[in-house]
Amino acid sequence: MLIETSGVPEAALPVEAFRAHLRLGTGFGDEAVQDALLGGFLRAAMAAIEGRTGKVLIARGFALVLPDWRGADEQPLPVAPVLAVASVTLADRAGNETPVPPARWRLVRDTHRPRIVGAGGWLLPGVPVGGQVTVAFTAGFGPAWEDVPADLRHAVLLLAAHYHEQRHQLEQGESAMPFGVMALVERWRTLRLLGGAAR
Repeated sequence: MLIETSGVPEAALPVEAFRAHLRLGTGFGDEAVQDALLGGFLRAAMAAIEGRTGKVLIARGFALVLPDWRGADEQPLPVAPVLAVASVTLADRAGNETPVPPARWRLVRDTHRPRIVGAGGWLLPGVPVGGQVTVAFTAGFGPAWEDVPADLRHAVLLLAAHYHEQRHQLEQGESAMPFGVMALVERWRTLRLLGGAAR
């Protein structure tokens, strides 16, 4: 189970860039209401692109909760890029938590498939029977919109504009992603082979 522990701050949303992309005017009395609406389209577009690519655009916190490791020596993380792992915590059946010392694990950074591995020749620590392990980490290209690669930024603006222009049709169930957006995000998608294991 992947839990988002912090959201994208309002200040990080490229509302002004989106307003310019749409060629909307400024100086009107309803800008605050309009900006809130534009922010909603941006968040929806970002969520759609993150879901399609498995890439987190603007950095924020996550917690991955597992009943056990996928493998004794490594655990792939479900989103990328991962900037840092804050903690690895074991919990027994009763919910008693035990932090795992950072010397026992390390983050292997990867554009598509970051993972936690045992450090110093160790395997990952065993998860108690009936318990769970929680990996708390920060993922994203960076805290600012400018940290996101240019093609993904453009894809977000295009998709948000599509949502804005088609908002009445969207209410009736229209949800297709435009071809131009798909072309921009294609190289960022994680290729899945061998029964669904990401490579």
